Amino acid sequence: MAPMPSDEFERPVVILTGLGIPTSVSSAMEAYMFLADWPHTQRDAAHAFAIKACLAAVLGEIEPETAKGLFASWAEKNDILALEPASFASSRKAGSHGTA
Repeated sequence: MAPMPSDEFERPVVILTGLGIPTSVSSAMEAYMFLADWPHTQRDAAHAFAIKACLAAVLGEIEPETAKGLFASWAEKNDILALEPASFASSRKAGSHGTA
């Protein structure tokens, strides 16, 4: 029997939980578990799409980075995605590229 493919993300997604505590989500399984615990009254189509993608990544049906992107988009939509200082700096650098 072949081993299950890894569902680990290349870099974790950092979300804000509880009282704004940064929490690192390092795999599709961790993201799936977080989404499964999300209150039913606050679930929407984006939640359903993200949870299905995370499960597909766990099963090796899609790439973990695809599930990561959907999870991060869902987290951003729900205002719980933490801004990483490194990504902020690089996006500012990229955004100012070519301006006078």
